[in-house]
Parts: sequence; structure tokens; C-alpha cells
Amino acid sequence: MAASTASTAATSYRATSSTRLNALIPPSTTSFTLPSITPQKSLHVTLSKNPISEIISSYKTSSDSDSSIPFDGDDKPREECGVVGIYGDPEASRLCYLALHALQHRGQEGAGIVSVHDNVLHSVTGVGLVSEVFNESKLDKLPGDMAIGHVRYSTAGASMLKNVQPFVAGYRFGSVGVAHNGNLVNYQALREELEENGSIFNTSSDTEVVLHLIAISKARPFFLRIVEACEKLEGAYSMVFLTEDKLVAVRDPFGFRPLVMGRRSNGAVVFASETCALDLIEATYEREVYPGEVIVVDKEGVQSVCLMPHFEPKSCIFEHIYFALPNSVVFGRSVYESRRAFGEILATESPVDCDVVIAVPDSGVVAALGYAAKAGVAFQQGLIRSHYVGRTFIEPSQKIRDFGVKLKLSPVRAVLEGKRVVVVDDSIVRGTTSSKIVRLIKEAGAKEVHMRISSPPIIASCYYGVDTPSPDELISNRMSVEEIRDFIGCDSLAFLPIDSLKRLLGGDAPNFCYACFSGKYPVEPTGKVKRVGDFLDDGLSGSMESIDGGWLSGTRNRKMEELNFSA
Repeated sequence: MAASTASTAATSYRATSSTRLNALIPPSTTSFTLPSITPQKSLHVTLSKNPISEIISSYKTSSDSDSSIPFDGDDKPREECGVVGIYGDPEASRLCYLALHALQHRGQEGAGIVSVHDNVLHSVTGVGLVSEVFNESKLDKLPGDMAIGHVRYSTAGASMLKNVQPFVAGYRFGSVGVAHNGNLVNYQALREELEENGSIFNTSSDTEVVLHLIAISKARPFFLRIVEACEKLEGAYSMVFLTEDKLVAVRDPFGFRPLVMGRRSNGAVVFASETCALDLIEATYEREVYPGEVIVVDKEGVQSVCLMPHFEPKSCIFEHIYFALPNSVVFGRSVYESRRAFGEILATESPVDCDVVIAVPDSGVVAALGYAAKAGVAFQQGLIRSHYVGRTFIEPSQKIRDFGVKLKLSPVRAVLEGKRVVVVDDSIVRGTTSSKIVRLIKEAGAKEVHMRISSPPIIASCYYGVDTPSPDELISNRMSVEEIRDFIGCDSLAFLPIDSLKRLLGGDAPNFCYACFSGKYPVEPTGKVKRVGDFLDDGLSGSMESIDGGWLSGTRNRKMEELNFSA
């Protein structure tokens, strides 16, 4: 998406004395002044006459849909977002911008930053990459020494901009901004309860539920409102909150999604989804935010409170398999070392005679290096990835087979021709992209193609903040390994055995979530669950009844029973 087409919204928020949660949508038209809750200042309230239409009006879809096609990308699970929070740096918003750039791999569809200056929350959000949403003039609108930011993945459509975080809301004691990574499995029940008590929602985002719970809480001080709200939440959430004088970080009791804490040389405190964001802004990694922990940063310093029930951690193993950057430390482990070890296990337990080892870039590279080193076979760059691929493409009238994959991946004939090739990839979801990659390599002259996958078979959907298809769409849930091999057309296929994965993790193995490999959920979703990817409009502006695949099956698929995984 060109920078000139990125849609943005810039807004400033002051505290209000309203007893209800004000609209999350940026204000536009009507304003008035109310008596202040503090004697020396007046409070400015801004309301929107037509919040939904205003915020989406600047985003237009192409009317020439016949000549362009959407690119289905890697056919991979997608991390929904990344978050960052900074306290105590005069260039907080600019550092936030850089940290979001480092987290761009966690979401490419939207970005936003909220800062605080003179007790006013300033917000800029937009559709597109971080570099497309923000420029010098936009960052000038975000003064102050506190800021939070968010990058988001979504499935496109006019719903994008109004759902880009951070969200900002006013309630009777002030204003609050929030950036959220994760997914709440009891979202619908909470929303229905709140609506019965008079709450009005602007979106179907589970993050908005959190803000309503904070607004109706009677706890004091503010961080106890967050604790009280989080006690009602079930599922995955790593969140950063911003008020007029505080930055608060919180992580769910299971620690599904990552959140780390660091500090810059000037004493500024930084929170981020991954340590790679700390590295870019020269912040020193200190530790993870612990599962169930609430950290409050204000002028009094850093306070840590673990008031929520603390269960055995169930951190997402896919952070190490696919989501996180290799240079990050996630859940206390080097992502690079994990992926290299996955490749070594594959070479040891699923060896094959070959002439060259290649990777499906970029996420398969480190595992391929481990495989090649253990097998004693040269690693070479047999597939070149284009880093300049957008969301849609104009295809010629003469159809090109495997058009989307060919746009993104180009085979190197000099590496592949006449060779027995091992191809290492991180996962197989639907299998459609894998079959095209195999065909691409064989058309380049490879004599044999052997696929090695550095994760166990994915047989179940994720309910904790990862965009995965419904179980019926997951090829490993419908086919055996041999059937998948035949479907994608390779000469042999092997996955990383889950038992070997757990042996590698050692004493930490019980602290990871393997639900996508086993169908056994640490927090069992009940009833219908909002999941990103369930339908085209991102589950955020269509009717709840239209969400496909959100119902939990009463019985497990036969594959789940056959595999007999342990949780």
C-alpha cells in the first residue's frame, strides 16, 4: 500500500466527568465544557455525531476489483499484533514509532500511538505499515514523555481503521488508552452482561470490553480497576494502559502472549512484545512481565503487583516456531537457538539422502541452518523472497499458475537443478502454499523434493490471539502425513515430533501451550468465540451470528484421538 493511501486519524482526548464510557471513536464535531473534578482546570468533552461513518470514510476499496486479486500470503498462522509502552522519555512517541517498526512482523495492516502531554491523551492511528502511517508532522502531534503503541494484523475491508489500536476512552475519572495483544475467550458473555446493564459498544472488539469493565469499576486506585477488570477476563491478554500520569502493563495469568520490560540509559521504562524492540531503541532488557502481574510506572517509580490468580504458565510455543524474530528472547529463551535446535532434531529423527538444504524464507531459514549443520549438507539459498509484495496485484488476462507464490518466491535454478533437495519450512496450515512451493522447485529442475516441517502438525484452532483457520480447513486435521505428502506432491514429508519438542524444552515443557497441536485448551472456550480470521470483516463489524467456525465442537476430530497428545 502506498504511503499516500494510508488512512490516518489524529485526535486529542481530555478527561471527562461522564459516568459512562465515552465513544472509542475519535471525536469530530460537538464539544462543550463541564465542571472539573479538580478545582483548577476545566474538562473538555468532545463527542462524535456519526462515529462509524466518519472513521471509515477515508478508507476506500478499489472499485476495479476484476483486475486485481488478493494475495493470500504464506498460508501461515498470523500473530494479531504487537504492543509497546514507554514512560519517562521526552521523545516517547518517536521511540514508540521505532519500537513499532521493530515489531512490524507482528502486524502489517494498521498502527497507532497514543501519548500524554499536559494531562491530555493525543492519538494518531492509521491503516498501513508503521512507515506509512507516521511521518514527521504526525509525530509532532504526539508530544509528551509517555506513550503506548500498537501494530495490528487484520483480514482487510472497511473495518480496518476503526479497529486500529490503541483505543482511547473517557470515563468519569479521566481518560485511558489501551493496546492489547491476545484474545478473550469469554468476550461474548462479558459483552452481553455489560449491554444488559446499559453499556453501549462502538465495535465488536474484545479490547473495548476491557475499557468498559474499567469504567464501571469502583476500585481505587486506578491500577486496582485494571486488576478488577482482568479478574473477569478469560483467555490471552498482554496489555499496556496509559492515563494522564501512569503507564500500566499487565499480562494474563497463563502468560499466553509475550511482554517484556526494559530500561533506557536515561531511566525511561519500556514495555514491548519482543526484545527486538528494546534493542532498536537502545533499551536494556530487564525481565518478562510475569504471568498475572500488573506493573505500574509513575512519578513514584515502578511498582509490581501480582494480585491475579497465578496458574502454571502456558506460553505460546508458536512464538518460537514462527511469530517472533530470531534475534528476540521470548519467554526467557533465544528464538534463534530454538529454531536451530528444531532443525537439528529433524535432521536426526527424519534424515534423508540429499544434495542441498534450502529454506522457505524467512521463517524457515534458521531451522534449515540447523538441519544442514547436523546433516553435514550444504545450506544454500534456493528460494529468493521478494520483500516488496503488497496486498493485491493486477494479474494479466492470461492466467499465471501459482501467481501469488511466484510473486513472492523465486527459485534459483543453479541451486536446484538436478539436485535432491530438502526444503525446511516452519509449518503447514492448509497445504495450498506448500504444494505450490514444491511444484515451483520441481519446475526449476530439482530431482527430488523432501519437505521437513519444524513444528508438529497443526490440528486445532487457536483461541488465544492467533489467526488460524477453522479445524476443517487445517490439512493435518483431515489427512495423515502420507496423505499430506501426496497432496503437496513432495517425495517425503516429516514434521517435528511433539515429544521431541517437549524433550528439547526440558523442565520448561509444561509451561508452554500446545493446543494447536493437541486440541487440548488450557482455558476452554465456551459457546461462540470471536476469532480473527473467522470471516472477512475481521469479526469486528459484522453480526456475531455470522462468525463461522466460532462454535466449539462437542467431540474432537478422529485425528485428535489418534494422535493422543498430552497437554
